[in-house]
Amino acid sequence: MFGETAAPDIPFLFDLVESRLGSRPRTELWRWSHLSTVLAMELADRRRVVIKIRPFADRLTGCCDTHRLMWLAGLPCAEPLGEQVRVGSRIVTMETLVDDGGAVDGAVRSSARSAAELARFVSIAPAVDAIGRLDPPPPWVWWNHDQGRLWPLPDDQPEDLNQYAGPDWLDDAATRVRNRLAEHDLGAPVVGHCDWEAQNVMWKGDTLHAVHDWDSVVALPEIVIAGAAAAVHAVVGGRPGEATIPQTAEFIDAYQAARGLTWSAADREAAWAAGAWVHCFNAKKATLRSDGGPVVARLAGGIEERLRYAGA
Repeated sequence: MFGETAAPDIPFLFDLVESRLGSRPRTELWRWSHLSTVLAMELADRRRVVIKIRPFADRLTGCCDTHRLMWLAGLPCAEPLGEQVRVGSRIVTMETLVDDGGAVDGAVRSSARSAAELARFVSIAPAVDAIGRLDPPPPWVWWNHDQGRLWPLPDDQPEDLNQYAGPDWLDDAATRVRNRLAEHDLGAPVVGHCDWEAQNVMWKGDTLHAVHDWDSVVALPEIVIAGAAAAVHAVVGGRPGEATIPQTAEFIDAYQAARGLTWSAADREAAWAAGAWVHCFNAKKATLRSDGGPVVARLAGGIEERLRYAGA
């Protein structure tokens, strides 16, 4: 049980939940905060729901529209409950709590299976012009940002990465990735998921159980969506988001097969470049952390090898 001061992000959250869902929160099951505040609650009528509160951005309307359409299309995910609600500078969404049954394995067992499910996601996703705005994309896939310098503003910290010089090899790597992607015809955008990491894609064995993090829906070229996912979909050494080189290669091959695509050598290089950008961005952010040295060192060798595969 909890008192009604348990969710301070929105002063009238409990009233809002009751007005939208017809039952008042009774028990807080868990809470998580990073870019959003996420509360799992049991209502008085025994339903279990998840309430997400985050700063409003225009692109979230398109994300919420996509979530609803994908649930209706049969993709395994939480059921959205009602429309998103704007409360001052924040947006509140509600969805069912996905029951993991105590048997969910967050680490995908096969890069090919993960690629096939991302291909399924893109295949059943709505057309870009059928939903609300999805721009701008998150910075880890926004290599072609419009902010005038090398690095886009990070999503989860106040510092401007461009105010911190080096390491030179990393700034050089990011520049090479941006140039490689800029010179290639990446194709028209499609709707996809740009944070295909283990914590957001839950499995029961080799069966997809639920896709989470619908704020990471984007409209980007398919090569970029697949390439970014290929670089982050696995768990390496207990760490999500750091797929090995062989896992990345397997993912890129399997994605093409699942979608019935035949990418050229240059297309494949662009996919590798998109994944390299994610790792470059993550490494650059890590340079600002007092404990980020091991992260940078771990990513460094892989970034250089990814650049070779990218032809950059």
